[in-house]
Amino acid sequence: MSTCLNDVATAVVAVVEPDTQALLAAQLMRKHHVGALVVVDAVEKARPVGIVTDRDLVLALMAEGLDPALFTVGDIMSIALVTARPDTDVLDAVALMRDHRLRRLVVVDATGLLVGIVSLDDLLAVMSQRLLDLTQVMSRSRDREFEQRA
Repeated sequence: MSTCLNDVATAVVAVVEPDTQALLAAQLMRKHHVGALVVVDAVEKARPVGIVTDRDLVLALMAEGLDPALFTVGDIMSIALVTARPDTDVLDAVALMRDHRLRRLVVVDATGLLVGIVSLDDLLAVMSQRLLDLTQVMSRSRDREFEQRA
């Protein structure tokens, strides 16, 4: 049974616009307990144009000693946004994240509108469950063999 991103992606996504103050973005991450905010178009609010992460805030501003109140999300966001469709298989999503060296994928519909986000943690949980399932198959098949030969 194949698992697709629509089965594991978080549908409620914290978003900001490019002109959002970086300090406010950090506060929103804390408030929503997330490490990334999807940056959406100021006019078409469901169209993602980038992503800003806690790491972006640290490396681009704080580590440089810059005041996050003086910069916007648009100044530091990643604009080379890698997206996936909801029907993308989990294994394909893992490959996409590996190839692009990402920890998150923005999930969009066929028209490019935001429908969710999936993190490395989400995919790891799915893959861990798959490994557990395989382990149980192996164990149960061994038990079945013991029962048949007893």
